[in-house]
Amino acid sequence: MIIPAYNEAERIGPTLSRIAEYLTSYPKTWKVTVISDGSQDNTNQVVESFSQSNPNFSLLAYSPNRGKGYAVRRGMLEVQADYILFSDADLAAPIEELIKLETAISETTPIAIGSRPLKDSKLEIRQPWYREMLGRAFNKAVQLLAVKGIDDTQCGFKIFRNDVAKDIFSRCKLDGFGFDFESLIIARDLGYQIAEVPIRWSHQEGSKVVLLRDGPRMLRDLLKIRAWGKTRRLQKRDES
Repeated sequence: MIIPAYNEAERIGPTLSRIAEYLTSYPKTWKVTVISDGSQDNTNQVVESFSQSNPNFSLLAYSPNRGKGYAVRRGMLEVQADYILFSDADLAAPIEELIKLETAISETTPIAIGSRPLKDSKLEIRQPWYREMLGRAFNKAVQLLAVKGIDDTQCGFKIFRNDVAKDIFSRCKLDGFGFDFESLIIARDLGYQIAEVPIRWSHQEGSKVVLLRDGPRMLRDLLKIRAWGKTRRLQKRDES
């Protein structure tokens, strides 16, 4: 499991404690790596302190800040596990929802993603109306331009089979928030099946996404990777 984190000192401790409590009785071998993306607060110290008494947890830190897409890509490429779960640091999708993603994974479907708009999803605390409206509009644009048939590309709760994660993220190039749809576009380009799974989800304050700044950037990124075409999208990152 990987958790990208940027200046998450206030909530990363409780998040790790909650994950540890749940996974302690988990029937499979597991480990959690926090990817600190150039954090300037005490995020690194909190994670290091926690890992001293919880050896299944570790920190991967670097500087300067590169963006959430870079953090997730680095984690997906460096961590070795049969399956790699990506979760946001705020646990908006509770760690208990992992079982739903795992159940959706199969030999022919190596990717499962949490999805908030599905009929059976339960939004326990909704986003402010304007964020939800803009999020749905953006997802419609993604469906229209890039990833048809997926209702929610941006939910921060996704699991990939290890070899598939390496295949996809070695080709990803976006360092910002557009990495979610980029990875799914590349997955589709490579022919991988994606299961979209209804989940429980609760809006958490403190999102790093600033709509007026990051919304236009994400739309530009979407148009850019569509314009690249399949051949360029599938180039390895060091070849682009």
